Amino acid sequence: MAPSAIPTITLNNGVEIPQLGFGVFQVPDAETTAAVSSALEAGYRSIDTAAIYGNEAGVGRALASSGIAREKLFVATKLWNADQGYDATLHAFDTSLDKLGLDHIDLYLVHWPTPARDLYRESWKAIEKLVAEGRIRAAGVSNFQPAHLEQLIADSELVPAVNQIELHPGLQQAELRAFHAQHGIATEAWSPLAQGAVLKEEAITTIAARHGKSAAQVVLRWHLQLGNVVIPKSVTPARIRENLDVFNFTLTDDEMVAIAALDRDLRTGPHPNQFN
Repeated sequence: MAPSAIPTITLNNGVEIPQLGFGVFQVPDAETTAAVSSALEAGYRSIDTAAIYGNEAGVGRALASSGIAREKLFVATKLWNADQGYDATLHAFDTSLDKLGLDHIDLYLVHWPTPARDLYRESWKAIEKLVAEGRIRAAGVSNFQPAHLEQLIADSELVPAVNQIELHPGLQQAELRAFHAQHGIATEAWSPLAQGAVLKEEAITTIAARHGKSAAQVVLRWHLQLGNVVIPKSVTPARIRENLDVFNFTLTDDEMVAIAALDRDLRTGPHPNQFN
């Protein structure tokens, strides 16, 4: 699939992010290079990693050997909790950049608010500096709740461009998505398929049969039609390609409503207010 066929979302600072990207959560570093290379060959141009995943170097090797011009790639990574604080953030950013083999990051996220430690505002000030220096094109957060976002917005000129949150048919985060819309923050979904937990839902399998698509393709299409940025992960080349093949059908309003009815506060990860 031609990368140009993947729609983009314009972030609040004018930077464009591909609406469908490739995630590498839980992919061992040794397998990451092959997985990312498969994704780039399939047509993905947006790659999402994080310091804590331990595979930034593997991502970097795939990017370096891809032959794709840097300006055509969109690379995101994240600041880990142990590295929060002003100086620690600057150091952690340099470490990530070095492992990725890049001179700038397209999207840099504070991975969790870790409210008990209360260092995310200091980290954000360091990120503001990196944005001003042109080393980060867009800055955002991950797993932030409205109260955490309000603190950042009150303290800083820089409004997060993205909040990457757990989001899938079982956990639709309507309140948080409404807050994002109000403040010009793009919603990005991690665990977009609930690690497979929603793929056997009758509403989804029925829609999939109707369109001749897989359950995963239906859920990814639902995300896209909601306006979410989505980053499915796979290490299987066939599945990597399948996850990209979601631009040749459209869910009806009734089908969107049927999937909306599956919302039930189903979390595959920790609650951000409790995770420190």
